[in-house]
Amino acid sequence: MKRNILLITTDQMRFDALGCNGGLVAKTPVIDKLAREGINYQRAHNQNVVCMPARATIMTGQYVSTHGVWMNGVALPEETPTIAHWLQDHGYQTALLGKAHFEPWLGDPAIFFENRMANEHNTGPHRGFDHMELANHFFEGHSHYDRFMTQEHPDLKEKFYPMVTARGQNTIGAGDTQGIQVWPSDIPKALYHTDWVADRTLDWLDQRQDQDPWFCWMSFPDPHHPWDPPASETHRVNWRDVPLPSLYSEDKAEMQALLATKPKHWQGYYDGTVWSNLESPRDFIPRDMTPDQVREINAMNHIENELIDDACGRVIDWLKAKGWYDNTDIIFTTDHGEFQGDFGLLFKGPYHVDALMRLPMIWRPATRTETPAARVTLPVGHLDLASTFCEIAGIESPPWVQGQVLPQNDAHAEAQQREDVITEWDSEHGEVSLHMKSIYHKAGWLCTVYEKSSLYAGTEGELYDMTADPEQRVNLWDDPQHKATRDELISDLYEKLPRPREPKLPRQAPV
Repeated sequence: MKRNILLITTDQMRFDALGCNGGLVAKTPVIDKLAREGINYQRAHNQNVVCMPARATIMTGQYVSTHGVWMNGVALPEETPTIAHWLQDHGYQTALLGKAHFEPWLGDPAIFFENRMANEHNTGPHRGFDHMELANHFFEGHSHYDRFMTQEHPDLKEKFYPMVTARGQNTIGAGDTQGIQVWPSDIPKALYHTDWVADRTLDWLDQRQDQDPWFCWMSFPDPHHPWDPPASETHRVNWRDVPLPSLYSEDKAEMQALLATKPKHWQGYYDGTVWSNLESPRDFIPRDMTPDQVREINAMNHIENELIDDACGRVIDWLKAKGWYDNTDIIFTTDHGEFQGDFGLLFKGPYHVDALMRLPMIWRPATRTETPAARVTLPVGHLDLASTFCEIAGIESPPWVQGQVLPQNDAHAEAQQREDVITEWDSEHGEVSLHMKSIYHKAGWLCTVYEKSSLYAGTEGELYDMTADPEQRVNLWDDPQHKATRDELISDLYEKLPRPREPKLPRQAPV
């Protein structure tokens, strides 16, 4: 019998959000147990630090340069073959429940199928998935979850948070500290989108037969902002007890001194002079955040992570009761991280740091494989998920996949000659463009090249010794003693990075 595959993803979750990765606030016993039973990747990186490019890599097993989704707002062409198509072709039933985001979420429904399918009462097939029911954290009426709430609970739907990219009102939250986009909601936990995604997953799984292998992507929209967990759940974490991040200082001068060691758009974001990420409202100035607002924002984030863990537990308990747990491989990860106050910043954007690049990634193989639990320290990435699904299914990887099967221990990773992982960034927001390429080497070096853009001449960059300086406080880019290391890493980066897709895909809509 072929093994089933459950891919669980979150949106905008840090590596250290989980107890198994050193997290000390959110209680995540279900996911922590997956890590104990399986393989916990300590250096998993995304290939882009925002949603659409990262998710396109998960779907295709390709570098951003190859699949061409170079920034949010650039749609993955519908004719692109995906790993879901490939598994379909080899006998798997496929579903995606929750957040997809292969098309711009704020795009015109007349152009983008994902934005109109709910109102057309359509659940697929689409992009290799037999069945799709979508949910998101932007509540403008596009998703199946929005339609459900509008039809069944219109009074509650009206209480959803305003659009996250709007100006003005959404820089003032509804929490105790008025922290940006903190919005404890009056929605019962059972109707919150985290539980809804788990409900829809269980409903789809319940319709499968024992003899039919399946690939199910359970995709939670949280803990992405707005931070709007049900108000009934805010007792889980008292924001007053949440410690400030070690990379946050209440001394604004100290924060600015740290940012001054980095390329100029870092301090530009902090003081509000450079706007380089659409999901950060233009009138939000990170410098103005108070320490208590950082605490409350992080408390809401931790609460949302606990709700995700609870929802994962419901699905895993169902698999055990059904007798499918021991024949189901479970992979847990996220698309990208979140600053959460590191460097005095919030959200995400063109910053290649652990807060945004380093991912929780756990593979709990079906227990019949008798794979011992392990921690893999060598670098892996989203690029490797597609090949891993094929390994689980017992089929060859498609020729267009560029990653490898995830290693099951460091010895396996060494045999695969895993030395580094690459992350790309390209963006254009008004007159501000940015182009960055990073390589993380197994020796602990992180090198980021700033290519020519509206802000940079192409000679700037960042270089960190992540062993001696894991918080990336000391930029060694211009240090003469490290020039040879820097130049060697740059050479490796461009030798391994594929040529960009031509012609360049158009940006069709925001986000």
